[in-house]
Amino acid sequence: MASLFGQNNSESGSVSHLQENTQGGNIFIRRATGKIALDGQLDEPDWFQGKAAQQFWQHFPSDTVNARGQTEVYMTYDDEFLYVGAKCISFDDHYITQSLKRDYTFNGSDNISILFDTYGDRTNAFLFGMNAFGVMREALIANGGREFDDFSESWDNKWFGEAKIHGDYWIAEMAIPFKTLRFKDGNDRWRFNSYRVDTDFNEITTWVQIPRNQVIMDLGFMREMVFEEPLQKPGKNISLIPYLTGGLTRDYENTEQHKPDLLSGVGGDAKIALTSALNLDLTINPDFSQVEVDQQVTNLQRFEIFFPERRQFFLENADLFSDFGQTRVNPFFSRRIGVAVDTATGQNIQNPILYGARLSGKLNDNLRVGVLNMQTASEPENGLPGFNFTVATLQQRIFSRSNLSFIFANKQAINAGEYSGDFNRYNRVAGLEYRIGSANNRWKGKLFYHQAFTTADEKDKYTHGVQLEYLKRRYRLEWSHIFLGNGFDAEMGYVQRRDIFLLSPEAQVYFYPSKGLLNVHSLALDYRMIFKPGRDGNVLLPVWGLSDRDVEVTWNLEFRDNTRGLVQLNNNYVFLLDDFDPTRVQDDSVFLPAGSAYTYTSISGNYTSDIRKKFSIEVTPVYGQFFNGTRAGVGGSFTYRYQPYGSVSLNYTYNHVELAAPFQPVDLWLFGPRIDITFTKSLFFTTFIQYNSQLNNLNINARFQWRFQPVSDFYIVFTDNYLTDPFSPFSVRNRAIVAKLTYWLNV
Repeated sequence: MASLFGQNNSESGSVSHLQENTQGGNIFIRRATGKIALDGQLDEPDWFQGKAAQQFWQHFPSDTVNARGQTEVYMTYDDEFLYVGAKCISFDDHYITQSLKRDYTFNGSDNISILFDTYGDRTNAFLFGMNAFGVMREALIANGGREFDDFSESWDNKWFGEAKIHGDYWIAEMAIPFKTLRFKDGNDRWRFNSYRVDTDFNEITTWVQIPRNQVIMDLGFMREMVFEEPLQKPGKNISLIPYLTGGLTRDYENTEQHKPDLLSGVGGDAKIALTSALNLDLTINPDFSQVEVDQQVTNLQRFEIFFPERRQFFLENADLFSDFGQTRVNPFFSRRIGVAVDTATGQNIQNPILYGARLSGKLNDNLRVGVLNMQTASEPENGLPGFNFTVATLQQRIFSRSNLSFIFANKQAINAGEYSGDFNRYNRVAGLEYRIGSANNRWKGKLFYHQAFTTADEKDKYTHGVQLEYLKRRYRLEWSHIFLGNGFDAEMGYVQRRDIFLLSPEAQVYFYPSKGLLNVHSLALDYRMIFKPGRDGNVLLPVWGLSDRDVEVTWNLEFRDNTRGLVQLNNNYVFLLDDFDPTRVQDDSVFLPAGSAYTYTSISGNYTSDIRKKFSIEVTPVYGQFFNGTRAGVGGSFTYRYQPYGSVSLNYTYNHVELAAPFQPVDLWLFGPRIDITFTKSLFFTTFIQYNSQLNNLNINARFQWRFQPVSDFYIVFTDNYLTDPFSPFSVRNRAIVAKLTYWLNV
């Protein structure tokens, strides 16, 4: 057998058209003739019959030289699985893992990621990863992978893998069922890339060379993998995922509840592949009790905090539904369905979903479709009916990386006449977007127009905007503007504020030192202005008056030893249209009055140490003026890693805010430890404690997980909330313990 590193042991006499299509660095995959054992050995001859992915490039610290620790990726396949084998060369056997828990973080451990753009549309991809200890992760990449937010590691699916350390190299083997993937029936090629972290050589490497100022998962940087034969639909593809739950819960602040209530539930999901590219997801009585609790933040701004979606049912092809609009305005936000906020604790709680269905995927090479329908239960105690949520989307690819997208979202009250609560009978939004992505990766952005249809008699029930970025190696330019009409009430979406017109030019310059401590650094300027068209009845500002102005000057630093930092100077102007208490803890009569204006300047920073070390820290200080006073604060974390069994970290945020009288100086604390223990690669325990002085609440969330089979789990989740008000210190607010069993069954 030929060496695993170097010679390509290809079989002679291969088909000529396949040889032609693998020129220029593409890879060629032959069908396996024997069994592949996942043992971290790569000792089956079938691995070496095709053309491998070799000659990796550095992405960090440089992007112009070959990797010091080289990697070879081999592939073969049969009717059921795509097999991937990777040999990862290193300096010695000092490999790092943060823990044995699935879905490890990319930085700070020795790992390899495999990306498949199965449609070749440069828009969506599946990612499968493994580290040197055999810990697995999977993720979905959307929107071409051009932003870090395009990466969704909450996605979970069924596949198999093993890794083994062999001294100065380690081997990963993966078996990915074709039923796990979505692809065009009869296609013989996908687009592919791979990237790797090597902690010994302190480098990040990629098979396809990627510039340092580009995101490493960008789907514009891929080559083709060519199969020996066209792929066929992998037979019947139906998965059932039933669950059982049971537990106890008690609301101690409800004086009428004298003992815990018994919880029980049964339900489940089904995944049905209508074609190899189109999937139907069904759910009945879904339960999301095992979803990890959100990490709280101290809210010193005037608007709602955005928390990302983590629930499995909403994740596959989520970009079809959720990537409309921009950060401040989105016509559909899936967390509006089935999640409410407990106003006493600030914690997210479930609002029962009765059932749902979601159809998503490809109709042809260029057209994607998504249809979602969910029904929630009524709440007679609050005078609220059940609501039906429906979303339909289409996405037509144009040119190489651009697309034209349409969305229609409808929230409809069921039997509205039978309920007396405060609600609208319906709320609808339709939108059209042109999303721009150039083939050379220099241009990206979008143009959009969304129209709301509501029961309210309001003007300007629409929003439109433009975001356009031009990126080169030495600089980045961006222009953005948004008009948000006062009547644009998207109840299914995320809208920070209405009746505004925002202008935001940005510029950034990159520097690449050839020597010294710095690897790359940049200077960025972001200038934002928000005007009020004056359609909301406001009489405090003139029509089209300036309500906000923000200037940010940022120096970003990336060091050769993996530490990172930034220094940011902020100058803000705010005109208040409503009474506002930035601390949220003053007496009701104490606030900054509507009609007042403030200009203030502050400086902030961030330092993140090398997370390859057993002990790592993050520090984010801030100091300066704040409205009519001052703010001094610091946040971050301390983390100790005990390889390979987990880590203990302390997350903290402290803010001292002094505003002019009659405000009282306040100290706002948000801190708590997080303990991650991984007994094995299938047995995990996480405890998350959060003390939030702004909410007068102490939250404890503990989760035990046993993955007894692939994508089949047993959970025990304990949640406890305590009131921390000085007049009633650490009295119990509510408490719950829930056990949940899920099982993935292929039929």
